[in-house]
Amino acid sequence: MPDQTGRTALVTGANSGLGLHTAIGLARKGARVLMACRSPERGQEALGRVRLAAPGAEAELVRLDLASLASVRAAAEEVAGRVPHLDVLVNNAGVMAVPRTLTEDGFELQLGTNHLGHYALTGLLLPSLLAAPAPRVVSVSSAAHKMGRIDFDDLMGERSYGRWKAYGQSKLADLLFVGELQRRAGDRLLAAAAHPGYAATNLQTGQGNPLLELPMKLGNLLLAQSDAAGALPQLYAATMPDVRGDDYWGPSLGELRGAPKRVGRSTAAQDLVVAHRLWEVSQDLTGVAYDL
Repeated sequence: MPDQTGRTALVTGANSGLGLHTAIGLARKGARVLMACRSPERGQEALGRVRLAAPGAEAELVRLDLASLASVRAAAEEVAGRVPHLDVLVNNAGVMAVPRTLTEDGFELQLGTNHLGHYALTGLLLPSLLAAPAPRVVSVSSAAHKMGRIDFDDLMGERSYGRWKAYGQSKLADLLFVGELQRRAGDRLLAAAAHPGYAATNLQTGQGNPLLELPMKLGNLLLAQSDAAGALPQLYAATMPDVRGDDYWGPSLGELRGAPKRVGRSTAAQDLVVAHRLWEVSQDLTGVAYDL
């Protein structure tokens, strides 16, 4: 990874897992890292881990709950007041395969957190990003995007809800967002996506289904790579000079583990018409319009 001294990065969901190791990786290379966390207590614990792993690092907390547009707006205002510009935004935080729940604003939780919250945050941080000399936005998707489709007739799963169906939709939305952002921004910023493969994180044990807990824990133990290794594709996308606009990076060995490489995406993730429509719907739902 190139030296990141003088650069400022914001990482969502930085209190654990992929986000924590992304924050550590950037801090070790000299970046000023803003760790956006929902829980102040867990955030403080993670901040201590970053400072232990990267002595002398400039790391600080930002309170952010992506399931609340009010919190997203407050966090964006706080960031704009703290830093003159933002070089890197890593849209990492997410929830996976949870029972149907609504956000504070009435969105289905997985779409609301994984996509709409990050759509709003990126748009609100756009002035800070465009003030940087070479800004990057990295969104974390998943191989599960391949089972997703954007159901505009039942976007929030009100008529029919399946936890994995909703997760696949949200991760597909993340990829469509990256492509549409790059097309709209042109050369003013670089937007890319990444996925961790099969990485052992707390996502697998936070689904509210006791029947899945044991298989997930065994899979993490026997098959998964570490969360530190799972963070490598998003660190690569956030920092390396050969990353191109609308790139998608994942693990090299069957997209499950291994060093980062460019990976493919589903046909649905390349649908320009759906991407454009999703952008317009996201704008209407969040009230955030990008000045591009």
